[in-house]
Amino acid sequence: MHVELPEKRYYGIGEVAKAFDVNTSLIRFWEKEFDVIQPKKNAKGNRKFTPKDVKNLQLIYHLVKERGFTLEGAKTHLKESRHKTLSNFDIIQKLEHVKMELLKIKSQL
Repeated sequence: MHVELPEKRYYGIGEVAKAFDVNTSLIRFWEKEFDVIQPKKNAKGNRKFTPKDVKNLQLIYHLVKERGFTLEGAKTHLKESRHKTLSNFDIIQKLEHVKMELLKIKSQL
């Protein structure tokens, strides 16, 4: 999944949920379930996600929603082979980006 977010230092939970096309409750649930998601909280208690948090959410989304992992399976997969998973995920994202660019070129022909 390709997430369209402007380049910023922090993102609100609403922005993140909209980018992933999920409810904010799912983002909060994943925050509790996965240790890698650590958003900052301001004085009001609003969550502020960093680009690193968004990247981790993309990885979790990929494992759970796209590849069909259970939450426990995704946790185990991240703990046991995190580096390999991140590497494969980066390759998949780059290939999806190339595919989008090629489809743009095709539509212009």
